[in-house]
Amino acid sequence: MSHPSQDPSANTQRSSLYEARRIVLKLGTQVVLDAEGRPALSRLYGLMEMVAELRRRGAQPLLVSSGAVGLGARQLGLQPQSLSQKQACAAAGQGQLMSIYQEGFARMGLCAAQVLLTEDDFADPVRHANLRRTLETLLELGAIPVLNENDTVSTLELERPDPGHTPIFSDNDHLSALVATHLDADLLILLSDVTALHTANPGLDPDATPLAEIPFGADLRANLDGGSDRGRGGMVSKVEAARAAARAGVPVVLASGLAHHILARILAGEPVGTLFLAAPKGGRS
Repeated sequence: MSHPSQDPSANTQRSSLYEARRIVLKLGTQVVLDAEGRPALSRLYGLMEMVAELRRRGAQPLLVSSGAVGLGARQLGLQPQSLSQKQACAAAGQGQLMSIYQEGFARMGLCAAQVLLTEDDFADPVRHANLRRTLETLLELGAIPVLNENDTVSTLELERPDPGHTPIFSDNDHLSALVATHLDADLLILLSDVTALHTANPGLDPDATPLAEIPFGADLRANLDGGSDRGRGGMVSKVEAARAAARAGVPVVLASGLAHHILARILAGEPVGTLFLAAPKGGRS
């Protein structure tokens, strides 16, 4: 892949991230769980503390959290293969996932509010309007919305979609981009075990180097195969989601949620991860 040329607006957008008020933070399965599939409590509490700090300074953070299927699989002693097994794992794990957020944020004087979504919540105008009003109200009340696809009843994230149907979202990367776009967010942060977008697949090309920023509209044809065994969103999914949000005028940072103090570093304008520059306000599509 050719290296996207340096955009002079990159430094400006990096330095302005601290001013972001409405921030959507997506936590991948690799961030939520440790290598044994258990809740990575120390890491999660560290991230929650930073989210609480954002709330205290007047920001409106929202979480999109994966991990329910992985948590449920451990509880049920399964390596889920069928759709029904994955949905059963989601049902078992979602409660534990939310209890972690509710207990953690309660210690910080905050309320975590669960919001489970399906495609119909975006496709149906009435449901979409209700969803937006609910999220806006939660933010006004100082709560921390914690969103996830309702895997127990929705199949889009758990199975290969019908080729004749174009899904509105197919994983939590795309869900987070949708939420950021529809709520007019100032910033979307995608945290996983991926440190950055590289010039090529670093698992296959030892010469691959990380890209600090991606200008809006840059050509990103590259070998982007691969992804976590435990999560469903690989690099292609993350790039597609980032570009969708950027087209709507929302800057996106792709970074590793395993790195220490990653949220503080991103918002301080440090050159960590990859920043997808947003479309100019007058050129949003």
